[in-house]
Amino acid sequence: MDRIFAALSHRIANWAGQPAAFILAALVVLLWLVTGPIFAYSDTWQLVINTGTTIVTFLMVFLIQNAQNRDGSAIQAKLDELIRAVEGARNEFIGIEHLTEAELERIKRVLEQACGDDATHKLSIERLIERR
Repeated sequence: MDRIFAALSHRIANWAGQPAAFILAALVVLLWLVTGPIFAYSDTWQLVINTGTTIVTFLMVFLIQNAQNRDGSAIQAKLDELIRAVEGARNEFIGIEHLTEAELERIKRVLEQACGDDATHKLSIERLIERR
């Protein structure tokens, strides 16, 4: 079941991000607008678009979230492997994505302080930008 859902969510998420999907959605809305006078802009006519868009949005949230979760996990695994493989890297950073937001903020502050004072940090960022 997991493999089927993963494959389905990956395909649909990829398709939904294509221009063709946007064009199809825009055409559906345009068709709905054009049929307004035919149905005298009735409550049922409005309900059709409201119900349709709500259902599509509801289902897409789960599919896109699944695809993002898998992508995030794959990226995290790759980063963990890089940390593990690089000589001198701190292996303690492997798995920090499981920490709380407060713990991550504390780590971030310590790392930023280790970079030096604000002037030194700003200068190194400016040099980095100049290289581009």
